[in-house]
Amino acid sequence: MSAANKPLNQKAWFLILPVILCVAFSAIVPLMTVVNYSVQDIISPERRIFVGTEWFVQVMRDEDLHGALLRQLVFSLSVLLVEIPLGVLLALSMPAQGWKSSAVLVTVALSLLIPWNVVGTIWQIYCRDDIGLLGHTLQQLGIDYSYTGNATHAWLTVLVMDVWHWTPLVALLGYAGLRSIPDAYYQAARIDGASKFAVFRYIQLPKMRGVLMIAVLLRFMDSFMIYTEPFVLTGGGPGDSTTFLSQYLTQKAVGQFDLGPAAAFSLIYFLIILLLCFILYNWMQNVGTQNPEENGHA
Repeated sequence: MSAANKPLNQKAWFLILPVILCVAFSAIVPLMTVVNYSVQDIISPERRIFVGTEWFVQVMRDEDLHGALLRQLVFSLSVLLVEIPLGVLLALSMPAQGWKSSAVLVTVALSLLIPWNVVGTIWQIYCRDDIGLLGHTLQQLGIDYSYTGNATHAWLTVLVMDVWHWTPLVALLGYAGLRSIPDAYYQAARIDGASKFAVFRYIQLPKMRGVLMIAVLLRFMDSFMIYTEPFVLTGGGPGDSTTFLSQYLTQKAVGQFDLGPAAAFSLIYFLIILLLCFILYNWMQNVGTQNPEENGHA
């Protein structure tokens, strides 16, 4: 029997079936609980009233939610606009082989090993004007910097903190994409006398499109769910300048104990992330397919 006519062995699925069941159970049960809470008014553990879509309507009319959503969108887009080009630039500047390559990879990845709450604590100390290097330096330069009293300073500090923490992830993904490009492409470019910019545009960038798509989706989803770092650094303030969607949800569920509206908002939050990621993914796919000239050169 030829290899083409040989029946496929599907028994391997039984090996991963327990994992699939565990993941499905751990995801479906909490989701169904949230759906249950979102359509009920929980007066007491023994008394619940079905309210239908009342909580959804209330949440969608909440002005604080609109402000948190706008801040979240601006923050996530700012993260992508800074971290993706910076990560690509860092990946291009990293050595390709030898001991320097290993040393640079370890150094670049160090910030990714720090827990999120520790990152917030580090920057909280770093930005203080009495003992922090950044805060004290800016004060000495005559810049009235205060991440706890100025909304703009707080927002920019959270953005810079996120860039410092997660740009290495983009750089490592870009570096992996660059190392997967066969050397024959570079040899052909040298024969044609292509410039460095031409090599980047027609060889490196198209070949990195797959890993960059992963980087964009990962960073967008993660930044859209950011909670720990701004909570530790600023507590959502001053005012509500760094209160993003996840912290707004926590205030609803834990601070005010409004389980019904919090559950409704959780589902809306989930759908917003799915929708935006779907739009972003399809847009990046269309950008890649609408550049046949670049793909042809690659």
